[in-house]
Amino acid sequence: MVERAEALATLLAAVRERHAEFTARQSISDDIVELMKAAGVYRALVARRFGGDERTPSEFLRLIEAISIADGSAGWVASFGFSSVYLSALPIATLEQIYAHTPDVVFAGGIYPPQAAVAADGGVRVSGRWAWGSGCTGASLIGVGIKTDVNTGGGLPRIAVMPRQAVSIEPNWDVNGLKGTGSHDIVVEDVFVSLDWTFVRGGRSSLDTPLFRYPSLALAAQVLAVVGLGVARAALDEITALASGRSSITGAPVLADRAYVQIEIAKSEAALRSARAFFFEATDDAYERLAAGDDLDRERTMLLRLASSHAARTGAEVARAAYTMSGTTGIFTDHPIARFMQDAIVVPAHAFLSEGTWQSAGRVLLGLDTPPGFP
Repeated sequence: MVERAEALATLLAAVRERHAEFTARQSISDDIVELMKAAGVYRALVARRFGGDERTPSEFLRLIEAISIADGSAGWVASFGFSSVYLSALPIATLEQIYAHTPDVVFAGGIYPPQAAVAADGGVRVSGRWAWGSGCTGASLIGVGIKTDVNTGGGLPRIAVMPRQAVSIEPNWDVNGLKGTGSHDIVVEDVFVSLDWTFVRGGRSSLDTPLFRYPSLALAAQVLAVVGLGVARAALDEITALASGRSSITGAPVLADRAYVQIEIAKSEAALRSARAFFFEATDDAYERLAAGDDLDRERTMLLRLASSHAARTGAEVARAAYTMSGTTGIFTDHPIARFMQDAIVVPAHAFLSEGTWQSAGRVLLGLDTPPGFP
């Protein structure tokens, strides 16, 4: 564990210093992915039977939060270390092949729009283009959304898994925030995928320990939301340090001596800590129930989603408040405050955390039906 802690410290120092490089590359560098492996990011949620750490959701989320404080794009890419929970819906025999040599398997992919797959003997032939392939440049396995005659499980998409070398990646990630995530297009041309290398995203796991009974779609939202919490923490720490030392060119008091800054920093601190507390309270409550052998009811699963949407929105609001407090200092392209705001506001734009998730949570609270995959 000492080696793992040292590896994490090395990773945090590296990503803190290299965000400009990630922005220029539009992706996280390969050596950073290797540092993430050394820090245990990709084995964290792999089952112990396959050599993984099988840590709790809360432990993994705190790990991603720490990386996100150092750099939002790195945190976003690291968050897909949770994909081992998705992959656990594959047959055991397939999982044994995936982890035969190492639990440090990097999985990424694109789901939308799902592409029609052509039935073939024992599997399907896959072709198409998929967007939003975050972290695909550093992955060893790629998954893509497909349409087949096979039951997809209540409207949830089916994913075809293939080696990274079977796909092409077309760099086209040109955005204002989370610039280094490498969320490029993935292109596949007539690749055969055996049916036992396909799974339903959010489908029932082939494993039965508490981690793999934890709702995977809720966890998918959580690992992204916690990036927003981490970036907001970095933004608030940055403006607090800046406020104490900045003198105005007009002769006005330093930021720390201005009443509106004092009030806004206090409000932002309270908002961020409150959102974070709700987030981890819901996480720990859910996992403890599963560890005790109980099932999660619909409302407790919904709380995981609600806490995630709330965390993402609060993170964006706190980062925006830090940007506003910084005045003209924060408007420069290379200033950390500008980057933090741009990164944080991307998080609640994700479909798992967008405005529609609030409506779905409200419908659960009111005893109404919700779309497939929620909660």
